[in-house]
Parts: sequence; C-alpha cells; structure tokens
Amino acid sequence: MIVRDITDDDWPGVALLTATSFGSFWRPETITAWRTLMPPRGSVVVDDGGDVVAMAHSLDLRLTVPGGAILPCAGVTWVGVAPTHRRRGLLRAMYVELHQRFADADYPIAGLTASEGGIYGRFGYGPATIETELTLDRRFARFHDDAPDPGGVRVISASAHRDEFAEIYDRYRRGTPGGVERPVPLWDDLLADWDGSRRGATQWFSFLHPDGYLLYRVHGRHPKTVRVEEFNAATPHAHVALWRALMGLDLVETIVAHSHPAEPLPYLLTDPRLARTTASEDGLWLRIMDVSVALEARTYQADLDTVIEIGDGFRSDGGRFTLQIRDGRARCARTEAQPEFTFALDVLGSVYLGAHSVATLAAANRIRGGGPESLARLDAAFRSDVPAQLGIHF
Repeated sequence: MIVRDITDDDWPGVALLTATSFGSFWRPETITAWRTLMPPRGSVVVDDGGDVVAMAHSLDLRLTVPGGAILPCAGVTWVGVAPTHRRRGLLRAMYVELHQRFADADYPIAGLTASEGGIYGRFGYGPATIETELTLDRRFARFHDDAPDPGGVRVISASAHRDEFAEIYDRYRRGTPGGVERPVPLWDDLLADWDGSRRGATQWFSFLHPDGYLLYRVHGRHPKTVRVEEFNAATPHAHVALWRALMGLDLVETIVAHSHPAEPLPYLLTDPRLARTTASEDGLWLRIMDVSVALEARTYQADLDTVIEIGDGFRSDGGRFTLQIRDGRARCARTEAQPEFTFALDVLGSVYLGAHSVATLAAANRIRGGGPESLARLDAAFRSDVPAQLGIHF
C-alpha cells in the first residue's frame, strides 16, 4: 500500500470512508463545494485492492494573523484511516507527502481542526484558538441600564441574504486573527440547509444587522432551546444588538452559542452568572511551515531582542532564529547563536495568534529558558489586541 494522488475514480470510495470516519453521509453537493478549495495535487489516498482505506486532503486557504495580514494557509481536512487499517503508519505516510507538497508550494502556515486532541502535536501542530460554548438562561437575563441598545436588527429568511452574510463575514474575518476566507460555494452549501445537517432541529432562523448576522436553530418544544451556530459581528454595536434580539425570544428558555474566552456578554448583564461557559476546547490548530515568514507577517505588542530554538520532530522546519521586534514589526532569521528560549514547533503554533499565553506555557515547561524579565517581554510581545477566533471549521 502506497500513498498516491487521488483520481476521479477514487471519490466514491472517499465519500464512503468519510461517512465511516465521521459517522455521517455527506451530500454530493457538499463534497463538490469543498472540492472547489482543493488545489491540484492537494489530496492523497491509500488503496488496498481497490478500496480507499486512507485519505488526507488539503484546502488552499487565506488566514488572518494579528495585525491584519492575510497569509496563504494549507488547510488539512478530511483525514481518515479505515478502522480495518489502523496502526500501519498510513497517517504518517500521508502527512509526510502532503507537508512536503506544502513546503514546495511555499505555504508559510498549515492549519487544521481536530476531531481528537491527541493526534496532531507530534506533527508540529499546536492549538491556536479556543472555542467556548456559552449557555444563557434567557428568562432572567437583563442588560445593565447603561448597556448600548443600537437596534437595527431584522428578522430575515437566511437563504435570501447570502451576499449580505458574505460581506459581513469578510469584514469580520479580515479583522480577526484566525479568520479564514469562505468562498461562495461554501456559502451556498451552508444556506442550502440540508435536512441531514439539522440534527433534529428546525431549519435556519436568522437575524441580520448592517454589521453582523447570526444563524440559529430551535431545539425542543417545552422548553425550547436556541442553538446559535453562526454569530459574526464586525462591530461591538452589532454584537450587542444581536444579543438583544436573541434575548427577545420570549418562548425560549435557554440560548446556547459558540463563543470565545473574551466574550463580553456577561459584563453586559446585571447577573453575569446567567451566562455560563459550559464547554471549552481547541478550535484551529497551526503548524508553522516557514518560521521567518510567519513571524515577520504578524504584529506584536512589545519590543524584543532574543534568540529562539524551535524543535521539529516531524520535519526540518525548526532551528535557531534571531527575533528582533521594534514598533510592532519583527525581523527573524536563522542563526548559530546560543538560544535564550527553547520550545517545540507546536508551541509556536499555539502562541502565534495570541490565544495562548507564553507565561502559561512556560509554567508548564513547554517554553524553557530566559529569566523572569525576558520571559515577561516574550509574553507581552506575542499578545494580540484582537481575540483570535476560528472563522469556519474545515
């Protein structure tokens, strides 16, 4: 069994392995929409007697980093090995091939979203955004008297407003570290609102503001629960206005929404306990393919002069680098100088968007070296003034 390029004849087998790996059958229209993002030679498979038993695909993405720069990103997706062919090294073999292709194509970053958290660290990927689930008891929640009430929200039919959603999302993702471009075919697939994607709930309900939108479904009858599956606001006022609209759903008892650790809603309420964080997990994972290019692309919050040594147990993309930061911009180059800080490539992926603290990782011994003052400077430099969020799952 060898890793090879996918062919048109493989796609029925890929669809079957996708259903087996993820527990649901995807519609042909959904597969076609995602294939529009796959570059030539972006997918590999392994077959055994004509059956597709392993697969890994990649997407040609654009990723926003702190400061607003947008970098090419190889998005790894649809990775699966048949349960009949586990523990044979197929995943590693596919990853060796794909990541060499990423390097040949000059992708500075690769990213993925993980169905399991213990798989990808050995390949140099670190969790780079944090997703939380916010659960609100709507019945008793009240805004502070001085909370903004901007208005401007409309109740709309989601399928008729693709272009407005796309324009708002594009503004949001361009200003948010972790934001990923979403092309038209993916919007069409999302708003097609296939029965199989509803998980027993209603079709899409939607609110639209000039600077934000949300998509939600209603679960249950007595009591009713609203689950918000997309909530994107390009301005703080849009964020507040959309929450006020949600809290006006009088027959709803509970609102559950995807969020992030810097969610401001609890501070808008007279009783912040009513907005509880009921889940927290990783979102986007990053592997830095070209350390110098990636570190010079983003902006920083503090000046710094140091030498870092980055270990890469999967490929040879690590090494020693000088890192000089002045006025928010970095210069980074390979060096033979002695390092002040030492850490693995997955750690660099975790701190790159500012979602994870250098100080916390140092306390866990994932970052070693440096004194208290230099560690504080490194921590301050990598912070982001805009919270990182994954734009779309892929």
